[in-house]
Amino acid sequence: MMKKSFERRSLSALLVVLSTLTLTLSGCSSKKAEDSGTVANEQTESASQEDGSQAEDAQAQSSTEDLSKIVVGIPQDIDSMDPHMATSAGSREVLFNVFEGLVKPDSDGNLLPAVASDYTISDDGKVYTFTLRDGVKFHDGSEVTAEDVKYSIERNAGTDGTDPLISAFSNIESVEIADEKTIVMTLKESNTEFLAYMTVAIIPASNTDTEGNPIGTGPYKFVSRSPQENIVLESFDDYWGEKAYIKDVTLKIEANSDSVVMDLEGGSIDMYARVTSNQVSQLSDNFAVYEGTMNLVQALYLNNNVEPFNNELVRQALCYAIDPQTIMDFVSDGKGVEIGSSMFPSFGKYFDASLNDTYNQDIDKAKELLAEAGYPNGFDFTITVPSNYTQHVDTAQVLVEEFKEIGVNATIQEVEWNSWLSDVYTNREFESTVIGVDASTLTAYALLSRFRSDASNNFINFNNADYDAAFDAAVSATDDAEKVEKYKECEKILSESAANVYIQDLPEFVVLNKKFTGYTFYPLYAQDFAKIKPAQ
Repeated sequence: MMKKSFERRSLSALLVVLSTLTLTLSGCSSKKAEDSGTVANEQTESASQEDGSQAEDAQAQSSTEDLSKIVVGIPQDIDSMDPHMATSAGSREVLFNVFEGLVKPDSDGNLLPAVASDYTISDDGKVYTFTLRDGVKFHDGSEVTAEDVKYSIERNAGTDGTDPLISAFSNIESVEIADEKTIVMTLKESNTEFLAYMTVAIIPASNTDTEGNPIGTGPYKFVSRSPQENIVLESFDDYWGEKAYIKDVTLKIEANSDSVVMDLEGGSIDMYARVTSNQVSQLSDNFAVYEGTMNLVQALYLNNNVEPFNNELVRQALCYAIDPQTIMDFVSDGKGVEIGSSMFPSFGKYFDASLNDTYNQDIDKAKELLAEAGYPNGFDFTITVPSNYTQHVDTAQVLVEEFKEIGVNATIQEVEWNSWLSDVYTNREFESTVIGVDASTLTAYALLSRFRSDASNNFINFNNADYDAAFDAAVSATDDAEKVEKYKECEKILSESAANVYIQDLPEFVVLNKKFTGYTFYPLYAQDFAKIKPAQ
């Protein structure tokens, strides 16, 4: 079906709306990812070339400054210091520096030994054996033991009778200590992807206050937290791996996105990830801008349990009403990567670009579907958006204008992040929301498990028996080709049934004061402060 461009009067109206909002609502920009294997490399190479030319200038500027400290702005406070309880991607990317699992991802998406020095996986994908690395210490100085590893895994598996904190861990049959350096984990059903879940944080079994006194094994240790103000980290001298370059890292909560440029230029923060393209244009040449993608699925997420979104025809009509490229043109200078289901390009073999064409903009088709569904005159609904993420607010603004073309009136409700987490995500009290959903691990399972009908994090209340069957088949498949095929079947079901209105993997700008260098992108939500160093 031919893709239609935005009609002239709608485009003009949108220009007026977005021009008016330029000072407060704008999007990020990014280099479009061509394939998952080169995303991080291309981004890092581009930034490194720029860093080389900046180092000399930065050296003079920073010669009298204390470069052992850096202040990083973050858009919201984290929801938990307990790595097993943290919900949001913004929390996980901070805790990435404090906690580690038996393995950990690198910037190319490879899983490398961490607390474990080695591992083996049985041919049937059911038995995982880990050898603990010698001399790995927790931040309190104690050495990691097999008992700590067993405790950490079983805590997430809910072996005490509670629900698993990680749904995939319900597949764990047993965690056994073979000897003081060997852990053997046996699964109920084969799962050749399970290694990616061994990034789960290893914490001391003896720590009874993980929230108030978080103790991990990462390159940074927790110092203090002032809720809604800051989190302070300090480099860990006894870290088993490569030591961090910067001693002190302060995470400053920047709840007001309009203050980011002022705070960067004023020196109260040195770095901020995911700034908008408009903010980038306002910055002086004291800052390096690193360009990447966010590695998430941005969509208009629909509550499939509420009217009219419990009607598949209505959901499909909304999909036909939008043009992702128009959204990217207005929100992020045409950058970003269009996606047609709950998978983004960094996942390589699992990403199906053909699903981008499931719904090409067709206003007449959208109106026909609405009439067939019993809404010939359209309807009204609310888009709930977290106010601290301007790229999602911007996207919602464009969607409002696009939906007007089919007689649907959408109203934007901006809420604080904590309210979004409780009302939308946890309690599912919403009609629709614009947000980006990331993967907690480098597995297709992590992105797609939330849409199984009985998943605890299925916040859109999607319920499809064919999806459940395809998903279960993907998880149990030991043949890689079969696993990929079944996961792609899941993606196709999400797309064709219009579970959500899929848009893009958002572009990302990271701004770093030129007195520092070394920012590195990862193919999942992570901010690796240990790689940042003085530019001299």
